[in-house]
Amino acid sequence: MLKFLFVSLFATLFFVGCQEYEFYLPDDPTDIEKPDDGDDEVDEPADPDYPDTSWAEGELDWVFDMSALPEIRISVTEEQWNTLLKAYDRNSATAEYIHCDAEFKSKGETHTFEDAGLRLRGNTSRRRPEGNGGEMHKTDNADWHHCHFMLNLRKYQKDDAHELKNIRKLHLKWHKDDSAYCRELYCYDLFRRFGIWTAAYSSYCRLWIHVEGDSEPAYYGVYEMLEAIDDKYVKRRKELFGDHDHNLWKCRWGATLNYNDIYNSVIHYDDDSDSDYTYELKSNIDNFEVAKAQLIEFTRNLTQRTGQDFHDWIASVCDVRLLLRTYAVNVAVGMWDDYWNNCNNFYIYFNSSDKNDYKFFFIPYDYDNTLGTSSHCGVQSDSGRHDPLSWGDTGRNPLIGKILQYDDYRAIYVEALKELCDPANQLFDYDSSVARIQLWHSLIGNYVDNDTEEDCEIKDRPAGWGNLHDYRLLDPSEEWNFFKVKSEVVSKL
Repeated sequence: MLKFLFVSLFATLFFVGCQEYEFYLPDDPTDIEKPDDGDDEVDEPADPDYPDTSWAEGELDWVFDMSALPEIRISVTEEQWNTLLKAYDRNSATAEYIHCDAEFKSKGETHTFEDAGLRLRGNTSRRRPEGNGGEMHKTDNADWHHCHFMLNLRKYQKDDAHELKNIRKLHLKWHKDDSAYCRELYCYDLFRRFGIWTAAYSSYCRLWIHVEGDSEPAYYGVYEMLEAIDDKYVKRRKELFGDHDHNLWKCRWGATLNYNDIYNSVIHYDDDSDSDYTYELKSNIDNFEVAKAQLIEFTRNLTQRTGQDFHDWIASVCDVRLLLRTYAVNVAVGMWDDYWNNCNNFYIYFNSSDKNDYKFFFIPYDYDNTLGTSSHCGVQSDSGRHDPLSWGDTGRNPLIGKILQYDDYRAIYVEALKELCDPANQLFDYDSSVARIQLWHSLIGNYVDNDTEEDCEIKDRPAGWGNLHDYRLLDPSEEWNFFKVKSEVVSKL
Protein backbone atom coordinates (compact mmCIF):
# COMPACT_ATOMS: atom_id res chain seq x y z
CA MET A 1 0.00 0.00 0.00
CA LEU A 2 2.78 2.43 0.96
CA LYS A 3 4.61 1.69 -2.27
CA PHE A 4 1.45 2.56 -4.19
CA LEU A 5 1.18 5.86 -2.32
CA PHE A 6 4.75 6.77 -3.25
CA VAL A 7 4.09 6.01 -6.91
CA SER A 8 0.93 8.11 -6.87
CA LEU A 9 2.68 11.00 -5.18
CA PHE A 10 5.56 11.07 -7.65
CA ALA A 11 3.10 10.98 -10.53
CA THR A 12 1.39 14.01 -9.05
CA LEU A 13 4.68 15.82 -8.67
CA PHE A 14 5.53 15.16 -12.29
CA PHE A 15 2.41 16.93 -13.49
CA VAL A 16 2.99 19.98 -11.33
CA GLY A 17 6.55 20.22 -12.59
CA CYS A 18 8.38 19.57 -9.32
CA GLN A 19 11.79 17.95 -9.56
CA GLU A 20 12.09 14.35 -8.38
CA TYR A 21 13.74 13.45 -5.07
CA GLU A 22 15.30 10.23 -3.85
CA PHE A 23 14.47 9.27 -0.28
CA TYR A 24 16.83 7.69 2.22
CA LEU A 25 14.57 6.18 4.84
CA PRO A 26 16.07 4.98 8.13
CA ASP A 27 15.97 1.42 9.36
CA ASP A 28 12.70 0.75 11.11
CA PRO A 29 10.69 -2.28 12.17
CA THR A 30 7.90 -1.27 9.78
CA ASP A 31 8.08 -2.87 6.35
CA ILE A 32 9.01 0.08 4.13
CA GLU A 33 10.72 -0.43 0.82
CA LYS A 34 13.52 1.91 -0.17
CA PRO A 35 13.40 3.16 -3.74
CA ASP A 36 16.19 2.00 -5.98
CA ASP A 37 19.29 4.17 -6.05
CA GLY A 38 19.57 6.10 -9.27
CA ASP A 39 22.32 8.04 -10.97
CA ASP A 40 20.12 10.42 -12.94
CA GLU A 41 21.02 14.05 -12.36
CA VAL A 42 18.55 16.91 -12.46
CA ASP A 43 19.81 20.10 -14.03
CA GLU A 44 19.47 23.19 -11.85
CA PRO A 45 17.99 26.34 -13.36
CA ALA A 46 20.57 28.38 -15.24
CA ASP A 47 20.14 31.58 -13.28
CA PRO A 48 23.10 33.96 -13.03
CA ASP A 49 21.69 35.29 -9.75
CA TYR A 50 22.32 31.96 -8.04
CA PRO A 51 25.70 32.05 -6.26
CA ASP A 52 28.19 29.23 -6.49
CA THR A 53 27.25 26.77 -3.73
CA SER A 54 30.05 24.28 -4.34
CA TRP A 55 31.43 25.28 -0.93
CA ALA A 56 28.57 23.31 0.65
CA GLU A 57 29.08 20.08 -1.28
CA GLY A 58 30.14 17.13 0.84
CA GLU A 59 29.42 18.99 4.06
CA LEU A 60 26.19 20.93 4.50
CA ASP A 61 24.49 19.25 1.55
CA TRP A 62 25.23 15.83 3.03
CA VAL A 63 24.25 16.58 6.61
CA PHE A 64 21.19 18.74 5.82
CA ASP A 65 19.59 16.64 3.10
CA MET A 66 15.85 17.19 2.79
CA SER A 67 15.45 13.82 1.06
CA ALA A 68 16.99 11.96 4.02
CA LEU A 69 15.84 11.40 7.57
CA PRO A 70 18.94 11.02 9.79
CA GLU A 71 18.81 9.27 13.15
CA ILE A 72 20.38 11.07 16.11
CA ARG A 73 20.83 9.04 19.29
CA ILE A 74 22.01 10.77 22.44
CA SER A 75 23.17 8.79 25.47
CA VAL A 76 23.58 10.38 28.89
CA THR A 77 24.17 9.13 32.42
CA GLU A 78 21.36 9.51 34.92
CA GLU A 79 23.56 11.82 36.97
CA GLN A 80 24.15 14.15 34.02
CA TRP A 81 20.48 14.09 33.00
CA ASN A 82 19.45 15.05 36.51
CA THR A 83 22.04 17.83 36.38
CA LEU A 84 20.20 19.22 33.37
CA LEU A 85 16.84 18.99 35.15
CA LYS A 86 18.21 20.74 38.23
CA ALA A 87 19.76 23.48 36.09
CA TYR A 88 16.36 24.14 34.50
CA ASP A 89 14.69 24.25 37.92
CA ARG A 90 17.20 26.85 39.12
CA ASN A 91 16.79 28.95 35.98
CA SER A 92 14.47 28.08 33.11
CA ALA A 93 16.73 30.09 30.78
CA THR A 94 19.74 27.94 31.67
CA ALA A 95 22.54 27.59 29.12
CA GLU A 96 24.35 24.93 31.16
CA TYR A 97 25.77 21.97 29.23
CA ILE A 98 25.88 18.35 30.31
CA HIS A 99 28.14 15.57 29.01
CA CYS A 100 26.71 13.05 26.59
CA ASP A 101 27.61 10.65 23.79
CA ALA A 102 26.03 11.04 20.36
CA GLU A 103 25.49 8.98 17.24
CA PHE A 104 24.51 10.37 13.83
CA LYS A 105 23.31 7.87 11.22
CA SER A 106 22.34 8.81 7.66
CA LYS A 107 22.51 7.28 4.18
CA GLY A 108 24.49 4.25 5.23
CA GLU A 109 27.04 6.12 7.36
CA THR A 110 27.28 6.09 11.15
CA HIS A 111 29.30 8.74 13.03
CA THR A 112 29.86 8.41 16.78
CA PHE A 113 31.01 11.12 19.20
CA GLU A 114 32.12 10.45 22.75
CA ASP A 115 31.87 13.19 25.36
CA ALA A 116 29.84 15.78 23.44
CA GLY A 117 27.82 18.58 25.03
CA LEU A 118 24.04 18.91 25.31
CA ARG A 119 21.98 21.84 26.58
CA LEU A 120 18.48 23.24 26.31
CA ARG A 121 17.61 25.99 23.84
CA GLY A 122 14.80 28.40 23.15
CA ASN A 123 13.51 31.69 24.46
CA THR A 124 9.81 31.55 25.31
CA SER A 125 9.83 27.97 24.02
CA ARG A 126 12.41 26.57 26.47
CA ARG A 127 10.95 23.65 28.43
CA ARG A 128 11.85 20.98 30.95
CA PRO A 129 12.59 17.76 29.01
CA GLU A 130 11.13 15.46 31.68
CA GLY A 131 8.61 15.69 34.48
CA ASN A 132 7.72 18.69 36.62
CA GLY A 133 9.86 21.03 38.68
CA GLY A 134 11.84 19.30 41.41
CA GLU A 135 11.33 15.80 40.01
CA MET A 136 14.38 13.78 39.03
CA HIS A 137 14.55 11.12 36.34
CA LYS A 138 12.12 8.23 36.69
CA THR A 139 13.69 5.10 35.26
CA ASP A 140 11.42 3.45 32.68
CA ASN A 141 8.51 5.62 33.84
CA ALA A 142 9.56 9.06 32.67
CA ASP A 143 7.19 11.83 31.67
CA TRP A 144 9.03 13.07 28.58
CA HIS A 145 8.45 16.53 27.08
CA HIS A 146 9.39 17.97 23.72
CA CYS A 147 11.97 20.73 23.97
CA HIS A 148 14.73 22.33 21.91
CA PHE A 149 18.33 21.14 22.32
CA MET A 150 21.77 22.24 21.25
CA LEU A 151 24.14 19.37 20.49
CA ASN A 152 27.73 20.66 20.59
CA LEU A 153 30.04 17.90 19.40
CA ARG A 154 33.19 19.88 20.31
CA LYS A 155 32.10 21.31 23.64
CA TYR A 156 34.54 19.22 25.67
CA GLN A 157 36.83 17.61 23.08
CA LYS A 158 38.46 20.13 20.72
CA ASP A 159 39.54 17.87 17.87
CA ASP A 160 38.50 17.02 14.32
CA ALA A 161 37.07 13.69 15.48
CA HIS A 162 34.34 15.72 17.18
CA GLU A 163 33.03 17.28 13.99
CA LEU A 164 30.41 15.91 11.62
CA LYS A 165 31.50 16.74 8.07
CA ASN A 166 33.13 19.91 9.42
CA ILE A 167 30.04 20.73 11.51
CA ARG A 168 30.38 20.96 15.29
CA LYS A 169 26.97 22.21 16.46
CA LEU A 170 23.43 21.13 15.63
CA HIS A 171 20.30 22.90 16.80
CA LEU A 172 17.59 20.29 17.38
CA LYS A 173 14.11 21.85 17.39
CA TRP A 174 10.76 20.24 17.97
CA HIS A 175 7.92 21.50 15.80
CA LYS A 176 6.50 23.80 18.45
CA ASP A 177 3.12 25.26 17.47
CA ASP A 178 3.50 23.81 13.96
CA SER A 179 1.34 20.73 13.69
CA ALA A 180 2.01 20.81 9.93
CA TYR A 181 5.63 19.83 10.65
CA CYS A 182 7.03 22.01 7.88
CA ARG A 183 6.92 25.78 8.41
CA GLU A 184 10.49 26.66 9.33
CA LEU A 185 11.95 23.99 7.05
CA TYR A 186 9.87 25.31 4.16
CA CYS A 187 11.23 28.83 4.74
CA TYR A 188 14.89 27.85 4.87
CA ASP A 189 14.41 25.63 1.83
CA LEU A 190 12.82 28.57 -0.02
CA PHE A 191 15.74 30.84 0.88
CA ARG A 192 18.13 28.34 -0.66
CA ARG A 193 16.00 27.87 -3.78
CA PHE A 194 15.97 31.65 -4.19
CA GLY A 195 19.74 31.92 -3.98
CA ILE A 196 19.91 33.49 -0.49
CA TRP A 197 23.24 32.02 0.58
CA THR A 198 23.18 33.75 3.98
CA ALA A 199 20.36 31.48 5.19
CA ALA A 200 21.29 28.59 7.46
CA TYR A 201 20.83 25.01 6.29
CA SER A 202 18.15 22.81 7.82
CA SER A 203 16.47 19.44 7.42
CA TYR A 204 14.48 16.80 9.27
CA CYS A 205 15.89 14.19 11.65
CA ARG A 206 14.68 11.64 14.20
CA LEU A 207 15.82 11.94 17.81
CA TRP A 208 16.30 9.43 20.62
CA ILE A 209 17.58 10.12 24.14
CA HIS A 210 18.78 7.23 26.28
CA VAL A 211 19.28 7.85 29.98
CA GLU A 212 21.62 5.24 31.45
CA GLY A 213 19.66 2.58 33.34
CA ASP A 214 16.51 2.84 31.23
CA SER A 215 15.62 -0.36 29.40
CA GLU A 216 15.31 1.50 26.12
CA PRO A 217 15.83 5.02 24.76
CA ALA A 218 13.04 7.58 24.66
CA TYR A 219 11.96 8.37 21.11
CA TYR A 220 11.43 12.12 20.88
CA GLY A 221 10.11 11.92 17.32
CA VAL A 222 10.72 13.94 14.16
CA TYR A 223 12.80 17.03 14.87
CA GLU A 224 14.18 19.89 12.84
CA MET A 225 17.95 20.02 12.53
CA LEU A 226 19.53 23.44 11.98
CA GLU A 227 22.99 24.73 11.16
CA ALA A 228 24.27 26.89 14.01
CA ILE A 229 25.02 30.53 13.11
CA ASP A 230 28.45 31.11 14.61
CA ASP A 231 32.04 31.74 13.54
CA LYS A 232 32.08 28.35 11.79
CA TYR A 233 29.00 29.34 9.79
CA VAL A 234 30.83 32.48 8.64
CA LYS A 235 34.02 30.60 7.81
CA ARG A 236 32.15 28.17 5.53
CA ARG A 237 30.99 31.18 3.52
CA LYS A 238 34.19 33.23 3.72
CA GLU A 239 34.51 33.62 -0.05
CA LEU A 240 30.99 35.06 -0.20
CA PHE A 241 31.33 37.25 2.87
CA GLY A 242 34.77 38.44 1.76
CA ASP A 243 36.30 37.70 5.16
CA HIS A 244 35.49 35.48 8.13
CA ASP A 245 37.43 36.92 11.06
CA HIS A 246 35.22 39.81 12.07
CA ASN A 247 31.97 40.78 13.76
CA LEU A 248 28.93 38.50 13.94
CA TRP A 249 26.04 39.81 16.07
CA LYS A 250 22.95 37.98 17.29
CA CYS A 251 20.06 40.45 17.52
CA ARG A 252 17.14 39.81 19.86
CA TRP A 253 13.95 41.67 20.69
CA GLY A 254 14.57 45.42 20.83
CA ALA A 255 17.31 45.38 18.18
CA THR A 256 15.94 48.27 16.10
CA LEU A 257 19.28 49.30 14.54
CA ASN A 258 18.07 52.80 15.36
CA TYR A 259 20.73 55.20 16.62
CA ASN A 260 18.14 57.05 18.71
CA ASP A 261 17.80 54.10 21.11
CA ILE A 262 21.12 52.26 20.65
CA TYR A 263 22.47 53.54 23.97
CA ASN A 264 19.40 52.20 25.75
CA SER A 265 20.08 48.72 24.38
CA VAL A 266 22.22 46.07 26.06
CA ILE A 267 25.27 45.48 23.86
CA HIS A 268 27.55 42.69 25.03
CA TYR A 269 29.64 39.75 23.88
CA ASP A 270 28.74 36.07 24.23
CA ASP A 271 29.91 35.17 27.75
CA ASP A 272 28.31 31.69 27.87
CA SER A 273 25.71 33.00 30.29
CA ASP A 274 21.93 32.79 30.04
CA SER A 275 21.61 36.57 29.53
CA ASP A 276 19.55 37.73 26.55
CA TYR A 277 21.56 40.71 25.34
CA THR A 278 19.87 42.90 22.71
CA TYR A 279 23.00 42.82 20.55
CA GLU A 280 25.33 39.93 21.37
CA LEU A 281 28.73 39.63 19.68
CA LYS A 282 29.26 35.96 18.75
CA SER A 283 32.73 36.18 17.17
CA ASN A 284 35.88 38.31 17.40
CA ILE A 285 35.08 38.76 21.09
CA ASP A 286 38.60 39.94 21.97
CA ASN A 287 37.87 43.09 19.95
CA PHE A 288 34.49 43.76 21.54
CA GLU A 289 34.93 47.50 22.07
CA VAL A 290 35.99 48.01 18.43
CA ALA A 291 33.05 45.92 17.24
CA LYS A 292 30.64 47.84 19.48
CA ALA A 293 31.89 51.19 18.16
CA GLN A 294 31.39 49.95 14.60
CA LEU A 295 27.83 48.80 15.35
CA ILE A 296 26.93 52.15 16.91
CA GLU A 297 28.43 54.08 13.99
CA PHE A 298 26.46 51.90 11.55
CA THR A 299 23.20 52.73 13.34
CA ARG A 300 24.12 56.44 13.32
CA ASN A 301 24.62 56.41 9.56
CA LEU A 302 21.51 54.31 9.02
CA THR A 303 19.35 56.64 11.10
CA GLN A 304 20.75 60.08 10.30
CA ARG A 305 21.73 59.98 6.63
CA THR A 306 19.03 61.06 4.17
CA GLY A 307 18.39 61.63 0.48
CA GLN A 308 21.02 60.73 -2.11
CA ASP A 309 23.61 60.54 0.66
CA PHE A 310 21.77 57.62 2.28
CA HIS A 311 21.06 55.99 -1.10
CA ASP A 312 24.74 55.91 -1.99
CA TRP A 313 25.99 55.08 1.49
CA ILE A 314 23.83 51.98 1.90
CA ALA A 315 24.98 50.71 -1.49
CA SER A 316 28.60 51.18 -0.43
CA VAL A 317 28.29 49.13 2.77
CA CYS A 318 25.71 46.54 1.72
CA ASP A 319 24.68 44.30 -1.17
CA VAL A 320 21.28 45.98 -1.40
CA ARG A 321 19.94 43.48 -3.92
CA LEU A 322 20.80 40.50 -1.71
CA LEU A 323 19.28 42.24 1.32
CA LEU A 324 16.01 43.06 -0.44
CA ARG A 325 15.68 39.62 -2.01
CA THR A 326 16.25 38.15 1.45
CA TYR A 327 13.51 40.35 2.83
CA ALA A 328 11.18 39.48 -0.02
CA VAL A 329 11.30 35.84 1.14
CA ASN A 330 10.82 37.02 4.73
CA VAL A 331 7.64 38.90 3.82
CA ALA A 332 6.35 36.26 1.40
CA VAL A 333 6.36 33.59 4.12
CA GLY A 334 4.67 35.97 6.56
CA MET A 335 7.51 36.35 9.07
CA TRP A 336 6.02 39.01 11.38
CA ASP A 337 8.26 38.25 14.40
CA ASP A 338 11.16 39.76 12.48
CA TYR A 339 13.37 42.83 12.34
CA TRP A 340 11.07 45.26 10.52
CA ASN A 341 7.86 44.54 12.40
CA ASN A 342 9.07 43.33 15.81
CA CYS A 343 12.81 44.22 15.99
CA ASN A 344 13.60 40.56 16.65
CA ASN A 345 15.18 37.36 15.31
CA PHE A 346 18.10 38.15 13.04
CA TYR A 347 21.88 38.15 12.86
CA ILE A 348 24.19 40.67 11.19
CA TYR A 349 27.79 40.32 10.09
CA PHE A 350 30.41 42.97 9.35
CA ASN A 351 33.25 41.60 7.22
CA SER A 352 35.76 44.14 8.56
CA SER A 353 36.38 45.71 11.94
CA ASP A 354 37.03 49.13 10.43
CA LYS A 355 34.54 51.67 11.72
CA ASN A 356 33.55 52.86 8.25
CA ASP A 357 35.07 50.49 5.67
CA TYR A 358 33.12 47.19 5.71
CA LYS A 359 30.33 45.20 4.12
CA PHE A 360 27.22 44.59 6.21
CA PHE A 361 25.15 41.37 5.84
CA PHE A 362 21.67 40.59 7.17
CA ILE A 363 21.21 36.93 8.18
CA PRO A 364 17.64 35.57 8.45
CA TYR A 365 16.78 33.52 11.53
CA ASP A 366 13.91 31.70 13.34
CA TYR A 367 11.01 30.97 10.99
CA ASP A 368 8.60 28.77 12.94
CA ASN A 369 5.92 31.50 13.29
CA THR A 370 5.22 31.79 9.57
CA LEU A 371 2.95 30.57 6.75
CA GLY A 372 -0.32 31.64 8.34
CA THR A 373 0.64 31.64 12.01
CA SER A 374 -0.33 35.26 12.57
CA SER A 375 -0.51 37.60 15.56
CA HIS A 376 -1.46 41.10 16.65
CA CYS A 377 2.09 42.42 16.78
CA GLY A 378 3.77 45.65 15.80
CA VAL A 379 1.74 47.20 12.97
CA GLN A 380 0.31 43.83 11.90
CA SER A 381 -2.74 41.69 12.52
CA ASP A 382 -2.73 39.49 9.37
CA SER A 383 0.59 38.19 8.07
CA GLY A 384 -1.02 37.02 4.84
CA ARG A 385 -2.79 40.19 3.76
CA HIS A 386 -0.60 42.90 5.28
CA ASP A 387 0.98 45.35 2.79
CA PRO A 388 4.49 44.10 1.89
CA LEU A 389 5.63 47.71 1.34
CA SER A 390 4.83 48.73 4.93
CA TRP A 391 5.61 45.52 6.76
CA GLY A 392 6.74 47.30 9.94
CA ASP A 393 7.28 50.64 11.65
CA THR A 394 10.09 52.27 9.67
CA GLY A 395 10.28 55.14 12.15
CA ARG A 396 11.27 52.65 14.82
CA ASN A 397 13.12 50.02 12.73
CA PRO A 398 14.54 51.99 9.80
CA LEU A 399 16.66 49.60 7.72
CA ILE A 400 14.25 48.07 5.19
CA GLY A 401 11.54 50.74 4.98
CA LYS A 402 14.10 53.49 4.51
CA ILE A 403 15.74 51.64 1.62
CA LEU A 404 12.36 51.11 -0.04
CA GLN A 405 11.77 54.87 -0.23
CA TYR A 406 13.98 54.88 -3.34
CA ASP A 407 12.38 53.84 -6.63
CA ASP A 408 15.29 51.74 -7.87
CA TYR A 409 15.59 49.83 -4.60
CA ARG A 410 11.84 49.35 -4.25
CA ALA A 411 11.76 47.90 -7.78
CA ILE A 412 14.26 45.20 -6.73
CA TYR A 413 12.07 44.23 -3.78
CA VAL A 414 8.80 44.15 -5.72
CA GLU A 415 10.41 42.22 -8.56
CA ALA A 416 11.70 39.65 -6.06
CA LEU A 417 8.24 39.20 -4.52
CA LYS A 418 6.69 38.70 -7.95
CA GLU A 419 9.45 36.27 -8.93
CA LEU A 420 8.73 34.22 -5.83
CA CYS A 421 5.01 34.04 -6.55
CA ASP A 422 5.27 33.36 -10.29
CA PRO A 423 4.22 29.70 -10.86
CA ALA A 424 6.73 29.41 -13.69
CA ASN A 425 9.56 29.63 -11.17
CA GLN A 426 8.21 26.86 -8.91
CA LEU A 427 9.14 28.70 -5.73
CA PHE A 428 6.29 30.06 -3.57
CA ASP A 429 3.24 29.34 -5.74
CA TYR A 430 0.53 27.04 -4.40
CA ASP A 431 1.11 24.00 -6.62
CA SER A 432 4.88 23.83 -6.16
CA SER A 433 4.68 24.56 -2.43
CA VAL A 434 2.05 21.90 -1.80
CA ALA A 435 4.02 19.36 -3.83
CA ARG A 436 7.11 19.93 -1.69
CA ILE A 437 5.22 19.79 1.60
CA GLN A 438 3.40 16.59 0.62
CA LEU A 439 6.70 15.05 -0.38
CA TRP A 440 8.19 15.87 3.04
CA HIS A 441 5.10 14.57 4.80
CA SER A 442 5.48 11.26 2.96
CA LEU A 443 9.04 11.09 4.29
CA ILE A 444 8.20 11.75 7.96
CA GLY A 445 4.58 10.67 8.28
CA ASN A 446 5.25 7.24 9.76
CA TYR A 447 7.62 8.63 12.39
CA VAL A 448 5.87 11.55 14.13
CA ASP A 449 4.26 9.37 16.83
CA ASN A 450 6.65 9.56 19.79
CA ASP A 451 7.22 8.83 23.47
CA THR A 452 6.39 12.35 24.64
CA GLU A 453 2.82 11.74 23.44
CA GLU A 454 2.91 15.30 22.09
CA ASP A 455 2.47 16.40 18.46
CA CYS A 456 1.82 12.82 17.35
CA GLU A 457 -0.17 13.75 14.25
CA ILE A 458 0.41 16.00 11.24
CA LYS A 459 -2.36 18.59 10.93
CA ASP A 460 -2.79 21.49 8.53
CA ARG A 461 -3.31 24.18 11.14
CA PRO A 462 -1.52 27.37 12.31
CA ALA A 463 -0.51 27.82 15.94
CA GLY A 464 -3.46 27.76 18.32
CA TRP A 465 -2.34 30.92 20.12
CA GLY A 466 -2.44 32.98 16.90
CA ASN A 467 -5.13 35.49 16.07
CA LEU A 468 -6.19 33.85 12.77
CA HIS A 469 -7.06 30.15 12.89
CA ASP A 470 -8.37 29.63 9.36
CA TYR A 471 -5.15 29.78 7.33
CA ARG A 472 -4.21 26.53 5.62
CA LEU A 473 -1.25 25.31 3.56
CA LEU A 474 -2.68 22.32 1.69
CA ASP A 475 -6.36 23.24 1.43
CA PRO A 476 -6.94 24.97 -1.94
CA SER A 477 -9.35 27.59 -0.55
CA GLU A 478 -8.85 30.91 -2.34
CA GLU A 479 -9.78 32.79 0.83
CA TRP A 480 -7.58 31.00 3.37
CA ASN A 481 -4.80 29.15 1.60
CA PHE A 482 -1.74 31.13 2.67
CA PHE A 483 0.17 30.73 -0.60
CA LYS A 484 -2.81 31.91 -2.62
CA VAL A 485 -3.64 34.81 -0.31
CA LYS A 486 -0.08 36.09 -0.32
CA SER A 487 0.30 35.68 -4.08
CA GLU A 488 -2.87 37.68 -4.63
CA VAL A 489 -1.53 40.50 -2.45
CA VAL A 490 1.77 40.49 -4.34
CA SER A 491 0.02 40.54 -7.73
CA LYS A 492 -1.43 43.98 -6.86
CA LEU A 493 1.93 45.63 -6.17
